[in-house]
Amino acid sequence: MTESIRCSWATGGGPIYLTYHDEEWGRPLKGDDEVFERVALEAFQSGLSWLTILRKRENFRAAFDRFSIPKVAAYTEQDVERLLGDVGIVRNRAKIEAAINNARAALDLPDGLSELVWSFADPDAPVPRTMADVPATTPGSKALAKELKRHGFRFVGPTTAYALMQAIGLVNDHLEGCVARTR
Repeated sequence: MTESIRCSWATGGGPIYLTYHDEEWGRPLKGDDEVFERVALEAFQSGLSWLTILRKRENFRAAFDRFSIPKVAAYTEQDVERLLGDVGIVRNRAKIEAAINNARAALDLPDGLSELVWSFADPDAPVPRTMADVPATTPGSKALAKELKRHGFRFVGPTTAYALMQAIGLVNDHLEGCVARTR
């Protein structure tokens, strides 16, 4: 009998990481608000541990109206100040303002945010055997970041775009043999 493995990053953060790895990361996620949440959270994660964001995710959802694009796009300077005072989230003015800006940019996308992001899916990406095989960026993530920036998005560089692609299933970077790869 073969021993089941998990991607090594999933084993160091306790139950919250294991659940995220096994049930969410790399699974196809669509819908404009759903994808917007992930774009926003990936931007908030920049420079921090993803575990920090996972632990604060419910607070983020409450603070940002469940990441409803129209609601966040309507935020004012008062909302920025409210968010800066919310100890349950990452209180970084540039990231908060980027989330609001990105909601406004998402409203202007003719086919929606989910459709735009999913147009960069790479189902034929190679299956990584080790964590060393998992890139930080790809040509696809560079192209996605460039396209999002063209539409006015901020905090969406190629590394953040690739993390988004991994998280919502545009690529499947679960390692070969990982218990979550085929779920």
